[in-house]
Amino acid sequence: MSPTREEAWELVEEWVQSDSLRKHLLGVETGMRAYARKWGEDEELYAVTGLLHDLDYERYPDLETGHPRKALELFEERGYPQELIDAVAGHATFLGVPRESRMAKTLYAVDELSGFIAACALVRPTGIEGMAPKSVKKKLKQPSFAAGVNRDEVFAGAEELGVDFDEHVAFLIAAMEERKDELGLAPASA
Repeated sequence: MSPTREEAWELVEEWVQSDSLRKHLLGVETGMRAYARKWGEDEELYAVTGLLHDLDYERYPDLETGHPRKALELFEERGYPQELIDAVAGHATFLGVPRESRMAKTLYAVDELSGFIAACALVRPTGIEGMAPKSVKKKLKQPSFAAGVNRDEVFAGAEELGVDFDEHVAFLIAAMEERKDELGLAPASA
């Protein structure tokens, strides 16, 4: 059975202490929910999948033995939907799990890019307000900026999802702007 948004957030509060990781999870949840709404998919399932995808990253950061394996074990134990489990497994390319469902492809497309958009917003005095895809693309060309973001995955995600890259960036910016205060992406106060 799929967890409710409330149950998913309780897990985040239990497993994730880092404010920045929590904001990342909320950002991915935001993008997932927006795409589900756009396509008439299960909004709650998409949202909780985004919220939970990096649940174990802080406790088990070792990609050889930890993340996302520990979270996947927990989801299996709790009887979460296979689609959620497969999507979380699929976002970790090193596991080699194919992304077959639209939801799995969406998570992969939203994950790295939403984090990058947040990084871009954090260095702008106006935050995410008025951000254009052009400025995000310009920052993507600077390898030193948000160096931890895998640029190949950013572009591959949009391609796998079958969406135009510029439209994908604009769509995520718009979705995240709606929750800018919660995501910490509002303009810097004077």
